[in-house]
Amino acid sequence: MKLFFYTKSSGKSPILDYIDDLSLKDKTKILACLDSIEQMGFESPRVEFRQIEGKLWEIKIKLSSGGHRIFYVTLAKTRMVLLHVYQKQSQKAPKKEIEIALARIKEVEANEKYYKE
Repeated sequence: MKLFFYTKSSGKSPILDYIDDLSLKDKTKILACLDSIEQMGFESPRVEFRQIEGKLWEIKIKLSSGGHRIFYVTLAKTRMVLLHVYQKQSQKAPKKEIEIALARIKEVEANEKYYKE
């Protein structure tokens, strides 16, 4: 599975910025989970995958400091675009977080050529 990070028109990736702001321990664990997904795809033992709605899915990552969620969309079954990340604070995904990810799916689909292998 090839992972891509959603990038704004400014060239910044909100996902990478979020990860970069975490403690070294949490950053290392999240990057290890993403590497595991890249190597093993949906068979990765370190994470859970859950459908949110339509094409929008989430990766659940549990750490000692709390849970993190990364929304994503898959393109052509071999490409995963990480759209949005947040720290879990309740049972359900907050509507605001879902709306951000859904808007980004539209951008990704309109610019799919940038997410080629």
